[in-house]
Amino acid sequence: MQRRSYRYVGPAELKSLVRPGGQGRSMRSPADFNEWAATRTVEELAEPFTFVVDAAGVLRLAPRRSEHVVCAAGEVVLSAGEISFSEESGSWAVDEVSNQSTGYCPDVSSWPAVAEALDQAGIVRPSGFTHEVAFRRCPACQQLNVVREGDFVCVFCDEALPWEWNVDRPGCASTVHGNRDR
Repeated sequence: MQRRSYRYVGPAELKSLVRPGGQGRSMRSPADFNEWAATRTVEELAEPFTFVVDAAGVLRLAPRRSEHVVCAAGEVVLSAGEISFSEESGSWAVDEVSNQSTGYCPDVSSWPAVAEALDQAGIVRPSGFTHEVAFRRCPACQQLNVVREGDFVCVFCDEALPWEWNVDRPGCASTVHGNRDR
């Protein structure tokens, strides 16, 4: 099945932080994840982590305050967001997972790539994102928006936003803004 990939659409200054070897830790198997988790502190495990699913379908993890583009080594991804875990009876499970990445703005339809990557890493997962974020680019003013409460209206120019994901426009990179309360 052909999956949509997402290129980085965030600020150029954040992409300049990418360094060779600085990407997130790859989780190709349960052993990879267990080894990684064993090196985390209780405090670290209490917070969500930044994640991407790279173009090969591998889950990569980095500390929450890391930029998604750094976690992905500046490459395209199949999904990106934030994720938290818990351990019960020797098994790891996802507590919460979202597609909240203002650098890649992945659509909620990217969930299957996340599910497959989590399965590959041996992590029990929910049936979908526990928090879904809808990103849209305004066709009128070209600004990026986070759709709030189903209000598909541009926060900048009050034009209607499309129902379908449309963020990736060649040559466009700008800040994502949330819809104002209406």
